[in-house]
Amino acid sequence: MPDEAKQTAHKGQFVRVVPRHGTMLRLTIDGNAVEAVEGDSLLAVLLLNGRVVRHLEFGGEPRAGFCLMGACQDCWVSLEGGERVRACTTLAADGMVIWTNPQKADADA
Repeated sequence: MPDEAKQTAHKGQFVRVVPRHGTMLRLTIDGNAVEAVEGDSLLAVLLLNGRVVRHLEFGGEPRAGFCLMGACQDCWVSLEGGERVRACTTLAADGMVIWTNPQKADADA
């Protein structure tokens, strides 16, 4: 890979192949400001920004969602008010605050 390409390599697990056009949204994930495009799911926002949804309870390996269609229990995240939602089926909204670790969200509340 050329040096220039290495410098512009994407930091996330997902890369947009086709640019999306729409309203830019500002969200906070685990205390960090990120941007999204209207119509993005929370899972897409997480993965585009180099985040994982959670870590396995047994061993700590990172998880990035399993079924990607709301049928499993792998991508639950917490919103600012404590509500739990599936990241794969919840659309991002401007100003949303998302926590991937509910214990961290409770400690910061």
